[in-house]
Amino acid sequence: MKYERILIKLSGEALLGSRQSGIDPEVAHFIAQEIKEVQELGIKVAVVVGGGNIYRGGSSFEKDGIEETSAHYMGMLAITMNTFALNDLFNSFGLPTQALSALGKIGPMQNYSIEAGNKVLTEDKVLLLAGGSGRPFVTSDSGAAIRAKELELDVIFKVTKVDGVYDSDPMTNPDAKKFSTITFAEALEKNLKVMDREAFETCQKSNIPIIVFKMDAGNIKKAAEGKEIGTTVQ
Repeated sequence: MKYERILIKLSGEALLGSRQSGIDPEVAHFIAQEIKEVQELGIKVAVVVGGGNIYRGGSSFEKDGIEETSAHYMGMLAITMNTFALNDLFNSFGLPTQALSALGKIGPMQNYSIEAGNKVLTEDKVLLLAGGSGRPFVTSDSGAAIRAKELELDVIFKVTKVDGVYDSDPMTNPDAKKFSTITFAEALEKNLKVMDREAFETCQKSNIPIIVFKMDAGNIKKAAEGKEIGTTVQ
């Protein structure tokens, strides 16, 4: 395997499936199967999920009259709700997990620390990371980059609705050009909206590549094996 310790970043919207809100259990079980195939190869897996299917922190706080700080904490709680759901849905599929929270102990979910995170990974459980970074004004992408750095993970797989990074939106521009590889400097210069600037900068400084690809069957395994897929930012 090309990578031994990976972080999978999922968007909250990716969990919707055919639903208007919340999580489609079929989508969660599909993801669990994809992760299980990778874990059976001996690869350590951490997962960060966004909260956009429930509440996108900071997206409408001004017009709603909600303080920006409060909105960001609401977003972190949405991430935590998704993590609780994935924990149960993954377990029901036979995938052992443990969730750790950046917001402190919440119910059965224990507090995150670097030591606790590494312990979960050595126990061959999927590590679910809840609560974002635990701080406001930081996106779930940046939170994922921070955790990848702290836990010395090899790579971030950003699983999306499109099959890589384009120079413009392929949903609206049929002539959009897809990159097979791109440097962090180029991604920042072109202002590509794959992950935010802080996430790019954290990964760039830590030499953690980001591979962006579509959530199709077998893609996580292909990426873990080092096969050419999606777009690699490095």
